[in-house]
Amino acid sequence: MIRAWMARGAMIVAMCVAAPAWAEIDIKEVTSPGGIKAWLVEEPSIPFVALELRFKGGTSLDTEGKRGATNLMVGLLEEGTGELDAQGFAKASEELAAQFGYDSHADAVSISARVLSENRDAALDLLRQSLVAPSFPQDALDRVRQQVLSGIRSDLKDPERIASTRLAELIYGDHPYGSNGEGTVESVTHLTRGDMIAAHQGALAKDRLFVGVVGDITAQELGPLLDQLLGDLPETGAPMPTPAQLEIAGGVDVVDFNTPQSVAVWAQEGMDRDDPDFFAAYVLNTILGGGGFESRLMTEVREKRGLTYGVYSYLVLRDLANVYLGSVSSANDRVAQALEVVQAEWARMAAEGATAEEVEKAKALLTGAYPLRFDGNGAIANIMVSMQMDGMPIDYIATRNDRVDAVTTEDVARVARQFLDSDGLLFVVVGQPEGL
Repeated sequence: MIRAWMARGAMIVAMCVAAPAWAEIDIKEVTSPGGIKAWLVEEPSIPFVALELRFKGGTSLDTEGKRGATNLMVGLLEEGTGELDAQGFAKASEELAAQFGYDSHADAVSISARVLSENRDAALDLLRQSLVAPSFPQDALDRVRQQVLSGIRSDLKDPERIASTRLAELIYGDHPYGSNGEGTVESVTHLTRGDMIAAHQGALAKDRLFVGVVGDITAQELGPLLDQLLGDLPETGAPMPTPAQLEIAGGVDVVDFNTPQSVAVWAQEGMDRDDPDFFAAYVLNTILGGGGFESRLMTEVREKRGLTYGVYSYLVLRDLANVYLGSVSSANDRVAQALEVVQAEWARMAAEGATAEEVEKAKALLTGAYPLRFDGNGAIANIMVSMQMDGMPIDYIATRNDRVDAVTTEDVARVARQFLDSDGLLFVVVGQPEGL
């Protein structure tokens, strides 16, 4: 049995990389008889289906004093349902050569499934049981709780996690974004089975559901299947949290930590994906700090001065706030200089913009890398779900590179002047930095 499953498992992994060429992806919107909507790409060439479910809200739905409940609940979905305990569920998955994934994030709970066509109905019924009727057995709750607590305790000793946690506390305050979605040692220790049931009912509901499906299934087959899989979920879940009010006043916050190398992160207000200037900001960030070894920050901080192995910046898009973040690590006696260079490059870009050559290279990098994201049915299903959550049009995949190519050098210069705020950057440094 194990040898047979391994062979079938290898087959399903191989099928994960099969997908239509990204430029030929034909997305159909399907609505089930019960009203559940999904985006579908039919790919009948191999007997395999990839399914992605996304429930909006995620760990931000945790109620006061129950931080970490959603994360722990999601970790228990495959630990028992009906008459199956954790081992029984795992065995049933193996026998069907089905792969299921369960994860939680600040803005969503994510569920994935990779199934062979021959086992599709049985595999998705098993998935349905884990979503609709998890049993949350106490022994599994206690075991998974200890795993979560171990991770939380480990993070308390990790300079990078300490830095990101402190930055979140400063810029988001009391909003759920301002604390760890995995919870604290105290909050997770006191979570009960009743809390798991409440978190499940609050997070996994049809009023916040997005679905992407790619593979050997037709629109006619998918509609009834969606109702069978998801129809028994609650119609509505917990109220969504309100938008975060950012508090980014600039300056430097130092967290003392005994390490020879400081970790620094920084933030300024970000930009919404719906902003007409978003793609110009996307190109700008690629030039400034998002383009790997080709970025200005990498050139100035690493190549010219040898202050770090890596320095990066990121446009972070969240449902309830958008921020522009960066990170760098450097020796305690050199990190102050590294941050001075970062701030100077932020100011130089705002004042001078980018060259035409930089803009063209950044656009070529972004458009050339985009097709590589569509490297399998699962990846496409994941992208489609993200598109739905972000309110993108169904033809976004076909038009995205055109939007990047439309960005001009003048656009980048204008957005840099309006968007970048070197004096308003808030830095958090974890270590024993000299001169800060």
